[in-house]
Amino acid sequence: MLLSDKICIVTGAASPRGIGRATARLFAQHGGRVAILDLDESQAKAAAADLGEGHLGLACDVTDKQACLNAAGRVTDELGRIDVLVNNAGITQPLKIMDIKPENYDAVLDVNLRGTLFMSQAVIPQMRRQRSGSIACMSSVSAQRGGGIFGGPHYSAAKGGVLGLAKAMARELGPDNIRVNSITPGLIQTDITGGKLTDDLKAEITKGIPLNRLGVADDVANACLFLASDLSSYITGAVIDVNGGMLIH
Repeated sequence: MLLSDKICIVTGAASPRGIGRATARLFAQHGGRVAILDLDESQAKAAAADLGEGHLGLACDVTDKQACLNAAGRVTDELGRIDVLVNNAGITQPLKIMDIKPENYDAVLDVNLRGTLFMSQAVIPQMRRQRSGSIACMSSVSAQRGGGIFGGPHYSAAKGGVLGLAKAMARELGPDNIRVNSITPGLIQTDITGGKLTDDLKAEITKGIPLNRLGVADDVANACLFLASDLSSYITGAVIDVNGGMLIH
């Protein structure tokens, strides 16, 4: 039980086939008590109930700083502490550079980057009081290779910003014994990508992956578990690639 009695927040975790939900499920299996945050409170509560007793489902718009503070406060009040934050909430848009409108840029940057900042700011005071904590930030291979399969340049920019933000937080928060790391998934089969992956496209993409398969949500959840647990107690400021070798650098 790698997370026995640890209190874990996972944002954007209500989607049934998403990375956040897989992470929450794995955390619970390893003894963690999980707070699932999502835009829809009823879906968040249903997802938490699926994990069993002792878990929380809360509504939270990560682009709203007060909503993040309120959610972190609820977790602390009801579960006593915050040991782990997984900044998973994110959105993507398959747009070309000249098709990105101001509202597209704002939406993608707000959820992926501003949301990571706001939610981290919400949990840091409690982690500092405890003198311990682990924050995992979800970036993307598209930040490393300059674009992915479905995300536009503004998505790459947002996820690149997540990498820089996480490294800066790791440097600042290290003396407080708070670790901050990033995960860069490749193409993962989730609800977001599921309807867009034809058999021909899957076959073409797989040709460029040395492990010869597309990723699944549990692949990323396993990396989150490692970063959340004491197995990674001397790792901070790192970037964990979960892409099957799609990008080797």
